Amino acid sequence: MLSFFRVNAKYQIISLVVFFLLLRLPFFLGGAPLLIPEHSWMLVGEQMQHGFMLYRDVWDNVSPFSGLVYWLLDSLFGRQQWVYQLAAVAVSLVQILYFNYVIYAREVFPERTFIPGAIYALFLNISFDLGTLSPMLMANTFLLFAFGSIVKILVRREVTNQVFEMGIYIGIATLFYLPASLFMIWAFLALLFYTGSTIRHHLLGLFGSVFPLLMVVLFFYMNDGVESLNRNLLTSVFQVKQYNLNDFSSLLASLLLPLGFGIMGFMRIFTTLRFVNYQTRIQQVMALWFIVAVFSIPLMQYLAPMQFVIFIPPSAFFATHYFQSFKKKSIADEVQFMLMGAIIVLIQYQGLRGVLPGVSMGKLENLRVKPAALPGEIQNKRILVLGQHSGEYVNNFTATPYLNWDLASYDLMNLDNFDSVIHVYDNFQKDPPDFVIDKSNIMPKLLNRVPALKRQYVPSPWKGIYERKL
Repeated sequence: MLSFFRVNAKYQIISLVVFFLLLRLPFFLGGAPLLIPEHSWMLVGEQMQHGFMLYRDVWDNVSPFSGLVYWLLDSLFGRQQWVYQLAAVAVSLVQILYFNYVIYAREVFPERTFIPGAIYALFLNISFDLGTLSPMLMANTFLLFAFGSIVKILVRREVTNQVFEMGIYIGIATLFYLPASLFMIWAFLALLFYTGSTIRHHLLGLFGSVFPLLMVVLFFYMNDGVESLNRNLLTSVFQVKQYNLNDFSSLLASLLLPLGFGIMGFMRIFTTLRFVNYQTRIQQVMALWFIVAVFSIPLMQYLAPMQFVIFIPPSAFFATHYFQSFKKKSIADEVQFMLMGAIIVLIQYQGLRGVLPGVSMGKLENLRVKPAALPGEIQNKRILVLGQHSGEYVNNFTATPYLNWDLASYDLMNLDNFDSVIHVYDNFQKDPPDFVIDKSNIMPKLLNRVPALKRQYVPSPWKGIYERKL
């Protein structure tokens, strides 16, 4: 297999596409479990499609451009999981082909092959949760574009106005996934250490990064949403952590091979003397990428393989060097590549189908949506869940802005504050739920605080559920 991708021919682009689609085949043959974050993204898109504004009318901490994409998907297709998976395939293919193009066209390695794209395709299948359209995956695309801009600068050995383009890409990536803003530091260090950049170039790159952010802030300012933007997005990066979604065993199993081969490839660089100057600088830029990505881990809302997609470019980059460091007719690289591919496919199938009985590793049980035990009458209704939702919205629609409980608790757990009570009442009036599922015993206190709501909502025959009077 490895020798096949060593062949330098144009048809190999089609081979990369086919190779990746074969790896993703299980998603379309038997389906994939619905994930809690994936379900939340669908709900955000659905609410925005109903005319509600993100952050101001929909309390969630998804980044603005990601919310825009989810709104577009819901407007065109509705709440369909296969659409998210198909869109993820398209985004992944863009990353694979662009990553291989940069390394191939710029002669980043002495040998021009399609091995980088093949390894990238494998690493994008380290876990089944990478098969959905996550904000991290979308942001990673624009970080790769920024990497391509830096490579152009290093190859030409002169700093041009292309630094503005690089900054724009990082700014857009930040608007898809806020922790990607750390890569502004990566770009600054790359220009500082490995180019002859001046203060003007650094300011140009900084302006390129900040410009998209300023446009978004201006939009929310004009729509009376700056305060909501700050509370639901900017400060939530440091405050909102869903530790209940963490799955350390699956995370370690998924990251072991990509990081392992990446580290071995990085170590082999020190024993290779056939790199020219700009190739060495590109390797150092990729090493910086990995370091900056490590600092993004504390900013992650939860720990799952899909969150670590930003580690795939440096891992694939150095793993490429590891496999290319073998002689062309060596059997060792073929065996290792096939073994790596087989284990990655096994981990993916284990997560999707549970091919190893009694083994929970890779299944991401904490991340899956579990069916909620609701009465049959509560189907296709507008509901509000007071507490962490765990499947109640699967066959229902959201009402009020309180979608993300960690953010909603600022109002709903602070009912002794007059402003919070007013906010809750106004939000109930704008988008009244048919049923309120009280998992945190909040409704009694809320109804006592707001007599107008007490006249509208009464306890239903089911415990913890309040029904709206018609």
